[in-house]
Amino acid sequence: MRVLVLSQYFWPENFGITGLVKSLQERGVEVTVLTGQPNYPSGSVFDGYSAWQTSRELMDGIPVLRVPVAPRGKKSGLRLAVNYLAFVASALVFGPWLLRRHRFDVVFVYAPSPLLQAIPAIFIAWLKRAPMVLWVQDLWPESLSATGFVRNARVLGWVGSVVRFIYRHTDLALIPSEGFRKPIEKLAPPGMPIEFYPNAVARSEPCSEPLSEPIQVLLAGIAGCRSVVFAGNLGAAQSLETILGAAEYLAKEGHEARFFLVGSGSLSDWLAEEIERRGLSNVSLPGRFPPETMPAIYEAASVLLVSLRDEPIFALTIPSKVQGYLAAGKPIIAALNGEGARLVEAASAGVTAPAGDCRALADRVIQIFGLEEAERREMGENGRQFAQRHFELDGLADTLVSRLDALTVKRRNSSP
Repeated sequence: MRVLVLSQYFWPENFGITGLVKSLQERGVEVTVLTGQPNYPSGSVFDGYSAWQTSRELMDGIPVLRVPVAPRGKKSGLRLAVNYLAFVASALVFGPWLLRRHRFDVVFVYAPSPLLQAIPAIFIAWLKRAPMVLWVQDLWPESLSATGFVRNARVLGWVGSVVRFIYRHTDLALIPSEGFRKPIEKLAPPGMPIEFYPNAVARSEPCSEPLSEPIQVLLAGIAGCRSVVFAGNLGAAQSLETILGAAEYLAKEGHEARFFLVGSGSLSDWLAEEIERRGLSNVSLPGRFPPETMPAIYEAASVLLVSLRDEPIFALTIPSKVQGYLAAGKPIIAALNGEGARLVEAASAGVTAPAGDCRALADRVIQIFGLEEAERREMGENGRQFAQRHFELDGLADTLVSRLDALTVKRRNSSP
């Protein structure tokens, strides 16, 4: 089976689609990737790449074809919008030319924001006479309004019309959370297949190089206290003000918990200013570290924290970090509503607090550190076993191959 994977984001950017592509190749699938020039999350194109050129390279024998992009920059909504639209236009113009000698049985779209990246996939799937599978990672247009990225009702309506167009040309939609089903059904044509397909736990590649001194210092700091570690994007969706509010309350109460917000994002500078303004000595902002160091950071943590804003769309979402947290075997505090909180509860892997409630989050920190160490270890082990049963990459790759095979058979049988 020959599969084209289209995604604006791909290796060496740190997204789960890379591990899935490798697993598909291991199962005998001939995979080709069409993507952009890497520039996430720094906003600048990575060393060795050029923003305004097409390029070809191999990743473990997998062809990776890249189209030009306008780098996303930092803290600029305009540049981010241009980045989104530039990839769509670039993949439409250059994609068919780069793929002119290729034939495919399936076009598979990995679709975090922006969902608009499915537009060139529709055209390429038509050219190649192949079905298109859309793995929806983010609900549009809902996420645009929930994060405040777009507030204009007319623009949101236009985006909704484009999303309807995308779904009309989708042969199979995969969703990482059952909460996505009803919002998609409202925009999709009747009868479009929608199937649950969760994000997998990424394989942890051992760190081949000795840990740098900053990482060793960070690990020592995390391991040496009652640490609550948040890892990932530091942006508008993550309700970071709730974490700071909880930290402020705990500091006033004399609690020993320390928060480590590991990562970077659009609110990194705001966080640094707020931590200083509030005098929060119990909050550290160490920055972003390479993906291969994350297992060591998780292992050093006492507790792992995930949070989202109190918005209806986020109650439908399971942040992909939750699977990684479960696999790490550490107790979890989930300060969010809906599907993500239910997952942590189903795994018996931690405690939950309502989204946006800083006092409730502080209470859960007090609660979890009030448990015996053996009880916290049991929570962590529950999470690890749950992740192995439900989110193991090899099993999910096998499932995807079966679904793609069935889709191609259905297409062949329906062809005149």
